[in-house]
Amino acid sequence: MTTITPHAKQCTLINVFTVSPERQQELIDTLVAATEQVIRALPGFISANIHKSVDGVRVTNYAQWENATALQAMLGNPEANAHIEKCR
Repeated sequence: MTTITPHAKQCTLINVFTVSPERQQELIDTLVAATEQVIRALPGFISANIHKSVDGVRVTNYAQWENATALQAMLGNPEANAHIEKCR
């Protein structure tokens, strides 16, 4: 569960993607698949929340990690990177 507190030691990653409305759900599906298939099992992962704009042009991924080291390890993980590339 995502928690926001002033003195938390977690590392929060917020990605805001801009997409065409017809591709919004595709991006959401890609982010959900990446989280369920790879990212959720990585050390230090706490949670991810995906939000979509009502106008269809934005998707926000809000993810929390135990610390910056865990986040950096995810960014260096080949399996995670394969999913990240699909979001570009």
